[in-house]
Amino acid sequence: MCMCVCVYMQSDVDEIIKRMQKHKGVVGLVVVNDEGIPVRTTLDNATTVQYSGLIQQLVAKSRGVIRDLDPVNDLCFLRVKSKKHEIMVAPENDYLLIVVQDIMDDEQ
Repeated sequence: MCMCVCVYMQSDVDEIIKRMQKHKGVVGLVVVNDEGIPVRTTLDNATTVQYSGLIQQLVAKSRGVIRDLDPVNDLCFLRVKSKKHEIMVAPENDYLLIVVQDIMDDEQ
């Protein structure tokens, strides 16, 4: 019974990732577990490792700032925009979802 549930959930995750990738400008997605290990990615290995390590550090710092300002509060979403990309991070208890989007598509 448990195996069927895991396979079903696995296909749901795959379907969600495929749908998200179809959005305009999405360069890639990375799912990182609570140990900082990328468990799903649509990017190449070197880029995945770079994003997962650096974004996890940024999320930890951001959570710290939020909790220092208000100890009962927590980080819900993080959005960073540069000249080329927008990085959106949805932190959860067990994982981080990182979406990298090319903003040049939006400006044209």
